[in-house]
Amino acid sequence: MIKRLVPLLILAIGVAGFAALRLTRPEPPAVAPQERSWRVEAMQVNFAERVPVLPLFGELVAPERVSLVAPMAGRVAERPVRDGQRVGAGALLLALDEADTLPPLRQAEAEVADLAAQIDNERIRYDNDRQALEREREILGNAARQLERTRSLVERNLSSQSELDAARDAVAQARLTVTQRESQLAEHPARLRRLEAQRARAEALRDAAQRDAERSRVVAPFEGIVSGVQVAPGDQVGARAGLLSLYPPDGLELRARVPQRYQDELGALLSRGETLTARAVEGGQRFVLDRLAGEGDPAGTEAILTLAGAAAGLRPGSLVAVLLERPAVEGALAVPFSALHGSDVLYRIDDDSRLARTRVERLGETPGPDGERWLLVRAAELSEGDRIAITHLPNAMQGLRVELAEDSRRDDAAEEPEA
Repeated sequence: MIKRLVPLLILAIGVAGFAALRLTRPEPPAVAPQERSWRVEAMQVNFAERVPVLPLFGELVAPERVSLVAPMAGRVAERPVRDGQRVGAGALLLALDEADTLPPLRQAEAEVADLAAQIDNERIRYDNDRQALEREREILGNAARQLERTRSLVERNLSSQSELDAARDAVAQARLTVTQRESQLAEHPARLRRLEAQRARAEALRDAAQRDAERSRVVAPFEGIVSGVQVAPGDQVGARAGLLSLYPPDGLELRARVPQRYQDELGALLSRGETLTARAVEGGQRFVLDRLAGEGDPAGTEAILTLAGAAAGLRPGSLVAVLLERPAVEGALAVPFSALHGSDVLYRIDDDSRLARTRVERLGETPGPDGERWLLVRAAELSEGDRIAITHLPNAMQGLRVELAEDSRRDDAAEEPEA
């Protein structure tokens, strides 16, 4: 009997001990719910006059570039220059072989000389025909008088009818000869004009051949840089075949497309005679906005900027990124793009470390102190000295609690962003 009660006794003791422990346990402290905060960086609002910039990207061109071509077919005898070489005005760039250039000139000169001789011969012929006409008219007069005498003799039966017929034939023959000579004299002006026209055409061909022979020695029309060399000494080239190009080292232009929304502004500034400058992002070369292209498309119109100063390594065909300075604006705030939520929203940090939604007006871009482009904005709801969050929070909303990061270096740097 006792053996049966032992397990029950042990079980009862265990249950009693568990109950005693549970009744004597300490009560845990009550946990108060805490609101989560988000760590952000902030900057102080500092309004000032700032210069917005318009980023542009375009191709550098040489509007005064000349492409030199072969005036005639021939073999390249000389090419003393190389691609990229700088040459002075009048320097020899290329020469064709004279064995190819002189024969056409000599042939053209011979044609002119031949036609000049034909014209002289025509004038001599005209003088001879005129003298012959006088003699032939005398012969016609003699024949006519002989006819009258023969007719008188026939009427008196002193001459035969055959002699009268012979006299008539002599008159007719003399009259025919005079008519032919007069016709030749009448045709003289037309023949002379035809020969003179042929000589003029031959002289034009001679002048063209002489011009081509002179142009076969290609010289630099101005001081410039050689580019686009397409031939080497010994090459056989055809007429009008490309040889090389030359462009002046000054006067380079940058053609960059301007978005449609800035065209009216830039056009108005140019019409007022204002000077707008741009600087290359890499290299620092300075450009001046000269004009807008005459044609455009729905994506925008090309702005043409002239290089001011030395090219400093720039070459036609290079792609250059520049920042075009627009007119300065008063009361502008420069902020990093990370501070922008959406297209026009910033968040101010109030005294309770909560975000306050603030709408802003975008004014453009400006170089920031970190070397990146910052955004220029204007906000009527912000005051000098306010703090705004510059950390982009995907879940940013009105009233969200934030905690300022201890690193305030961006606050100090943002006070004076570079223009």
